[in-house]
Amino acid sequence: MAFDNSDTGSLAALTATEVSQVLREVTLGQRAMVRVGIQTWDEVYACHFVVVIEGWRVTLYNDCDELDYCEQCVSPEGKRWDFDLIDRKDPIALLSPSEHQVLERMLKAL
Repeated sequence: MAFDNSDTGSLAALTATEVSQVLREVTLGQRAMVRVGIQTWDEVYACHFVVVIEGWRVTLYNDCDELDYCEQCVSPEGKRWDFDLIDRKDPIALLSPSEHQVLERMLKAL
């Protein structure tokens, strides 16, 4: 018997657009963001930095004190988005330059 589970993965997947919308809502003050862990953005400097946005766990990459890209996001329901070099769709790249700057300032203030 053939079993087709081709859309099982789609049920558990987020899109880069969905993740960027959550980040955009943070920049607009519509969602609260807190850091995970004890290190600040400045202390991490060149590594992953994890935040929680109202149940969304988002891993961002701090590249020498600049917000570079989103590595991973997991929604409160368990859906996830992971950075993929082949796909190259990054939620951070979908933000406007001003949203990117606001988000970076907010991360530095955490």
